[in-house]
Amino acid sequence: QVQLVESGGGLVQAGGSLRLSCAASGRTASVNAMGWFRQAPGKERSFVAGISRSRSTTSYADSAKGRFTISRDNAKNTVYLQMNSLKPEDTAVYYCAADVAFRAGVVPTTTHEYDFWGQGTQVTVSS
Repeated sequence: QVQLVESGGGLVQAGGSLRLSCAASGRTASVNAMGWFRQAPGKERSFVAGISRSRSTTSYADSAKGRFTISRDNAKNTVYLQMNSLKPEDTAVYYCAADVAFRAGVVPTTTHEYDFWGQGTQVTVSS
């Protein structure tokens, strides 16, 4: 089992920045790709960004490209999401996810490809 705990969410004005963190514990050696998803009220959970274990491959949703940056520190078993130029439409609960499958050169982008999930952290962007 892998446990994931997100932190760093909060209330920010439009145009501002937040940095989310996700700390993994447990069988972290089994974790390959990690990702961030978000879910706004009344909407499905959607992919935001993902990163391979080697950090050589990243993937972003179109809405995140140019504004968000995903990174990870394997020594600390932590993945980050730096979010800049935030917009009100970025308001959502943000979830961290871990994938234990080996997928050479590929970062999964769908919820069913991830095996473990955190409890989420709320991000609210005011206009």
